Amino acid sequence: MLTPWNTLPRESRDTLFLLAVVGWVILPHVGHLPWWTPWLAAAALGWRGWLAWHSRPLPSQRWRIGLLLLVMGGTWFSHQTLLGRDAGVTLVVALLTLKTLELRARRDAFVVFFLSFFTMLTHFFFSQSLPIAAAMLVGLLGLLTALINAHLPVGRPSLATAAGLALRMSLLGAPVMVALFLLFPRMAPLWGLPSDALSGRSGLSNRLEVGKLNNLALDDSIALRVRFDSPPLQGDLYFRGPVFIDFDGREWKPSAPDNLSSQVLRRQAPSNLQVSGPALNYEVTLQPHNRPWLLTLDATPAAPKAGDHEAYITQELQWITPRPVSDLLRYQAVAYPQYRYGLQEGLLQREVATRLPTGKNPRTLQLAMDMRRDPRWAQADALTLSQAVLQRLSQGGYTYTLEPGEYGQHTADEFWFDRKQGFCEHIASAYVVLMRALDVPARLVTGYQGGERNTLDGYWVVRQSDAHAWAEIWQAGQGWVRVDPTGAVMPSRVGSLQRLPAPRSLVGTALGQVSPGLLQTLRSVWDAGNNRWNQWVLGYTQSRQLDLLKHLGFESPSWQDLILLLGGGLSVSALAGLAWIGWQRQHQDPWLGLLHRVTEALRQQGLALPPQIPPRALARAVLAARGEAGRPLHDWLLQLEALRYAAPAAAAPPSTASPTSASLRDLRRRLGPLLRSPAR
Repeated sequence: MLTPWNTLPRESRDTLFLLAVVGWVILPHVGHLPWWTPWLAAAALGWRGWLAWHSRPLPSQRWRIGLLLLVMGGTWFSHQTLLGRDAGVTLVVALLTLKTLELRARRDAFVVFFLSFFTMLTHFFFSQSLPIAAAMLVGLLGLLTALINAHLPVGRPSLATAAGLALRMSLLGAPVMVALFLLFPRMAPLWGLPSDALSGRSGLSNRLEVGKLNNLALDDSIALRVRFDSPPLQGDLYFRGPVFIDFDGREWKPSAPDNLSSQVLRRQAPSNLQVSGPALNYEVTLQPHNRPWLLTLDATPAAPKAGDHEAYITQELQWITPRPVSDLLRYQAVAYPQYRYGLQEGLLQREVATRLPTGKNPRTLQLAMDMRRDPRWAQADALTLSQAVLQRLSQGGYTYTLEPGEYGQHTADEFWFDRKQGFCEHIASAYVVLMRALDVPARLVTGYQGGERNTLDGYWVVRQSDAHAWAEIWQAGQGWVRVDPTGAVMPSRVGSLQRLPAPRSLVGTALGQVSPGLLQTLRSVWDAGNNRWNQWVLGYTQSRQLDLLKHLGFESPSWQDLILLLGGGLSVSALAGLAWIGWQRQHQDPWLGLLHRVTEALRQQGLALPPQIPPRALARAVLAARGEAGRPLHDWLLQLEALRYAAPAAAAPPSTASPTSASLRDLRRRLGPLLRSPAR
């Protein structure tokens, strides 16, 4: 039978609360840790909680040393090192939970507190999202509550009292936190190790295996947010990502690896880029994807303004940065939906864009030969041939689906003649293969198409499920022309921005059944809140800090000005606090303040006292509650009473006689140990 919570000893109750807070702090790390670490943490915390609940002795040192060696070996086995971000976080979490198994004295509790605070910081190595920040704020309040509780060693102070004090401390510290956030110089994260950039995230890849892009359609996470100065047309929302030229029959790559001249040419600006019509100004907030490309609308001729990120444009209109985008990145750009480029494309580039692997997709090659023998297509240009292929797609019984099944080695043959169904990359890849077989230069383009406008903040939200693949063909006199063959199979995918529904979670399905619009409303509110967090917190860069100083009157601000302004602000705040304390001491009776301190401390220790109680009555209450152990505090209270009410040596009335400062200082100095005396 379990012991009721209210009857547990003070030490057991405090330990259980601290273990619950430690578990909360560790919980968001579960997805980043090796599989054995969460199980070890749960077992250690559960074991320690069972020992505290039943007041059992702690495990022996032999047990703790054995578990420590197990943790070290498991970390080495999982990460092949004991250094670095991932291995370090694994060790910190494991050692934090093991430390609870030797939680005996306040010193051990303080070590657990400090390790827990450090573990909270490590969450931001992996994510700075709003949910993580909110979870860590709850963890911070929990740790402060446990820390305050540890400094109240006598009696049974309630958790609500300690939690209220922790909340007040947090609110008092909030102005300092805001000042540090606004003015502390922004520097690159010290944990941004080169190996961290290799950890893949969901999103587009620099290679495309036919049949893999549809996995992104099941991912509802946000890829980027876009704000437009003027409403865009739905057909213009093509955000260009990697462009693929080389094809081995199943996988697309940016360029042939053995063609060095082609790779060099890719870094050159697009030839004969011509833009016309109205410009479209837009701002992108790009989620980290650990890839070097920026997602821009077609066509964006000028480099996006992305802070300290420099970018260059390739011949395929793709903007590339020298380093991967590993943090939230915001940039402004200008696009021209009406454009032409590649009018004078060289023979080498056109020849590379017509290559096909030997021995792959023979039926598609035969289809191209049959079309070329047809008098209607024998002398047709690229655009005419493209219309014929698109007509075949729209009238040949082809369907658009998220689950086309596993394709084999002849992906184009299977699509054109066997399955007749696929996702956008199946359709676009088969289209490009057939166009190349017709001797038309063609290539595959991936990115995102469409988006959803959030009516709360006006931002367009582009999700991973909006990942798309389309094609470009080269026509003499017009250059590279975008062709979206998916629109021939499912026009609503491109025109009205409809998507095939991905499977919903259990909660999403339930909300959708209760109220179809409720889920969409909650999603919009959540997206708007996350966007504000991204814009004003994660997007607060060094350039925005310097802009703030310009608004404050600095002509050419620098990081030195930030330090001077921050130091001056903190100094002024400290002096104002000291002045307030001095004013309080001058206008508050120190004798009453000392009596109030004793009364409140005894109430926190569990003594039921009336709102107003004189020192002599308070002394009797202490003696009744503590017995002879409370005798020193009893005598102290009588001395405090004598300072105010004893017969004065001079002619001053007893009720107005002021105790000497020396006597009060002596009583104040002796009070701390007396309040910590053990209760009976």
